[in-house]
Amino acid sequence: MTNPFAIIPGVTGGWELLLILALVLLLFGPKRLPEIAEAMGKSIRKFKSATNKATDDVKRELDDVAREAKVDPPADDNDK
Repeated sequence: MTNPFAIIPGVTGGWELLLILALVLLLFGPKRLPEIAEAMGKSIRKFKSATNKATDDVKRELDDVAREAKVDPPADDNDK
């Protein structure tokens, strides 16, 4: 059974996450961790911004196509 509170899919919980954090600390050291966290935060914000912009562009294009595809109602046949 998987842990519904797991942060990383496939990692079941506390000990695994603690091990990952310890490895990151050993690899980069305590002085570089804030820099890495800041860079990751900026990257995530840029990614979210880009995906939101792309989604908005697609929605706008779909709205334009739907607006252009609307057909005017047929004229009365009384004009004959």
